[in-house]
Amino acid sequence: MNDIDAWVWWLVGAAALGIPLVVTAMPEFGMLAVGAVAAAIVAGLGGGVVVQVLVFAAVSVALIAVVRPIANRHRGQRPQLATGIDALKGKQAVVLERVDGSGGGRIKLAGEIWSARSLDTDRTYEVGQEVDVVDIEGATAIVM
Repeated sequence: MNDIDAWVWWLVGAAALGIPLVVTAMPEFGMLAVGAVAAAIVAGLGGGVVVQVLVFAAVSVALIAVVRPIANRHRGQRPQLATGIDALKGKQAVVLERVDGSGGGRIKLAGEIWSARSLDTDRTYEVGQEVDVVDIEGATAIVM
């Protein structure tokens, strides 16, 4: 087997590693594919089989060791843009019906009418007062 055949085989291997990357969405396969491309470059430049395998292993392991922890760190972060119920937390609302700790009151929050109860069970809010939404439990806003 000559050097040209070796670099072609490395590229075939890289393409073959790209298939499970797409099917499983596991980025490790992509990192192995990049290692195979690096080995193909070494083979194309005339490097021996041992050097090719070492480059493949070194590049693949280096990418997995560096990129994977960064990806895991980003995966655990909350999105910058809050949506749904998370977007309502921290907003101000206006009391439409007396709100107390029992949960019988109503507020106007983001243009919609919500049932509400006071975070502090001893605290009541009268009609027209502005309150802050601290949490949402089901269809009830918890206010203070």
